[in-house]
Amino acid sequence: MESYNGCSDEELILRLRDGESGVMDYIMEKYKGLVRSKAKSMYLLGADSEDLIQEGMIGLFKAVQDYDAGRDASFFTFADLCVSRQMYTAVQASTRKKHAPLNRYVSLSRGGSPADGEESVPYEPEQVWEKSPEELVIDRENEAFLEQTIERELSALEKQVLDLHLTGMGYVQIARVLGRDAKSTDNALQRLRAKLRRALEEKKHAGQDG
Repeated sequence: MESYNGCSDEELILRLRDGESGVMDYIMEKYKGLVRSKAKSMYLLGADSEDLIQEGMIGLFKAVQDYDAGRDASFFTFADLCVSRQMYTAVQASTRKKHAPLNRYVSLSRGGSPADGEESVPYEPEQVWEKSPEELVIDRENEAFLEQTIERELSALEKQVLDLHLTGMGYVQIARVLGRDAKSTDNALQRLRAKLRRALEEKKHAGQDG
């Protein structure tokens, strides 16, 4: 496989289509790190990590098969999109666990959307041992409240955007995964942020009044 080291992805795919079967193994090995990284972030949605890696490798295989240098962007960008779509479709098709913990939802209120073309950094929740028992009880109560708010207030699109945003994706990449334009995706992200913030504020004020 060392003979492939100096080749661009586009050149490798051309050689694969000319009959060099070893190219596929090389590309799959080259992009295994990308797949594992995606699986780590998608794990926030409650899916099994090994299953996600398998799905990601399927997405990578499809990317190699379907890539068109004259139509698509760079192979890396195309592969990133195919892997993300394959994993997210698998997560949606399976029986998912509950949404991520409260402190991942709260992170939505930290700043606005990333700039166009920029991806957000996954938010790392606080370690549970840093919280008092009282804070943990409050977190569980707020988490249950937010779960209800999400089911009741968010549209289907907003729920999808929320899921993907919690894996660390910015709205541009979310738009690509969902097959939507960036503007409508960013609008959905802003709406769901506002809805969740408003719900938390109303809960807070209700508690103070009580």
